[in-house]
Amino acid sequence: MADDRHSDAQQDGEAPGLRKIIHVDMDAFFASVEQRDNPELRGRPVAVGGAGGRGVVAAASYEARKFGVRSAMPSVTAKRLCPDLVFVKSRFDAYKEASRQIRRVFEHYTDAIEPLSLDEAYLDVTEDRLGIGSATRIAQLIRQEIRAKTQLTASAGVSYNKFLAKLASDQNKPDGLCVIRPGEGAQFVAGLPIRRFHGVGPRAEEKMKRLGIATGADLAAKDIAFLRQHFGSMADYLYRAARGVDLRPVRAHRIRKSVGAERTFSEDIGSGGALRDTLENIIDIVWERIEASGARGRTVTLKLKFTDFRIMTRATSLAEYVGGKEEFARIARALLAAELPLPKPIRLMGLTLGNLEGAQEERPAADAAQLSLL
Repeated sequence: MADDRHSDAQQDGEAPGLRKIIHVDMDAFFASVEQRDNPELRGRPVAVGGAGGRGVVAAASYEARKFGVRSAMPSVTAKRLCPDLVFVKSRFDAYKEASRQIRRVFEHYTDAIEPLSLDEAYLDVTEDRLGIGSATRIAQLIRQEIRAKTQLTASAGVSYNKFLAKLASDQNKPDGLCVIRPGEGAQFVAGLPIRRFHGVGPRAEEKMKRLGIATGADLAAKDIAFLRQHFGSMADYLYRAARGVDLRPVRAHRIRKSVGAERTFSEDIGSGGALRDTLENIIDIVWERIEASGARGRTVTLKLKFTDFRIMTRATSLAEYVGGKEEFARIARALLAAELPLPKPIRLMGLTLGNLEGAQEERPAADAAQLSLL
């Protein structure tokens, strides 16, 4: 287990009135399930996904990540980085069953659970069901119980808001625990590279570095007027995040509005061939996410962000739910083809399935969860 700088239960230090939030994130979930179920894969670099052609890595084991293999990477690139990489086909029934077991562990401690995907969730344990009181102790027990019941490891972050808890869960991966106590949030964020902030992609990172912003401390030194001038609608989020502030509650029972993925490119692309190849990769990624979540939807939306940051979206809605991957792919290809040639190169492409089953019960769109691969 990775060391935890702040994980001592006696150091919880939660002041009265503050929320106690845990973010639990399974370690290389899909790949870990495959290694658990097939002993021959243990200790070897494993990628879940298609091995050839336009195949895409859906998940990579930590052994593979040491070579630079990442989710959403084209399989040919992954194989070039790691010649010994072992590809295995996705088994979503196995992943869903493991996810159900993990969810039952969560429910043992709290009803306030906000799942983000099969392998991660926020928990509000301010009022925990067992009266334990310490969020750190609950996180320790959850990780122990997940390991005992699934033979899988989870990392957890504990703090007084969602933003900090999610940062903390990534701090000591894999199989780690990190706690950010009240009063420590701003200091913790100050030392982070700006890339660790959710929503800051490669291009945004480049822009920030040109403006002298490389860390959370650099960001906190900029006033709100400066941030609004350079980052527009993202400014308020950046201003709060740099100070460790996040007022969002844990949304129990939230119904997802859409399932999708988007890719930000290291270099702008504009040719029809490159755009079509990119779309095929995203189709594979999104459809795997759709199958994993069990979602059914009627609207396919294509998102393009141009080099001048202008965003274009195009959508097609059906009377019935999208019948399968082929229909989903056909609609996505038609949406892109209708816009070619593009007036300018793009820096981002996204694709979502929306108008999901049960969507009429949702909260407003601003609270909707979208699976993003940046």
